[in-house]
Amino acid sequence: MAHMQRLGPHRWTREIYDRMVAGGFFAPGERVELIDGEILTVTPQGTAHAVSVRLARKALEVAFGAGFEINVQLPLALDAMSEPEPDLSVTRGRPRDFLESHPTPAETVLIAEIADSTLEHDRLIKGGLYARASIPEYWVVNLIDRHLEVFRNPRPDAQAPLGFRYSEALVIRTGEAMTPLFAPASLVNITDLLP
Repeated sequence: MAHMQRLGPHRWTREIYDRMVAGGFFAPGERVELIDGEILTVTPQGTAHAVSVRLARKALEVAFGAGFEINVQLPLALDAMSEPEPDLSVTRGRPRDFLESHPTPAETVLIAEIADSTLEHDRLIKGGLYARASIPEYWVVNLIDRHLEVFRNPRPDAQAPLGFRYSEALVIRTGEAMTPLFAPASLVNITDLLP
């Protein structure tokens, strides 16, 4: 009788994942993303989430202006094992700058996730993923508590789920405003992000 060995879960690379996407492996309209070697299905959006994405896009467009792109649910080439599609990402450059490759951490100045049912996942897993990639600023628009959580200063942390976390965490409440690190002359009113 052959000896059976138990295998662990398969971890996908971004290179193979991109080939799967290009080859039509996923069903049309199926929303997935590669997170630390795992292909995860993206949670469907409720109306409040969708409205908040639209509002945040408009607020970030005003705050950042020319020279930056506000990307909505588009891929980021974070590392060899991760290609998330955050709700919003702010990158330096113009759309045609990314004909050969998705934006990388070097071009990304801010990532924002809109969170309701995914709040803990967005804080811990996505936060660790973005910190590991040295994204300087990560925002979680918390629809449950109706505030903005701002994370800065990515650092290694052996206790964090992915070995990294942000060492600075701020809570900005309704009626308050936040200045993005890479748009120091701008204020984003938290009310403008919430449905």
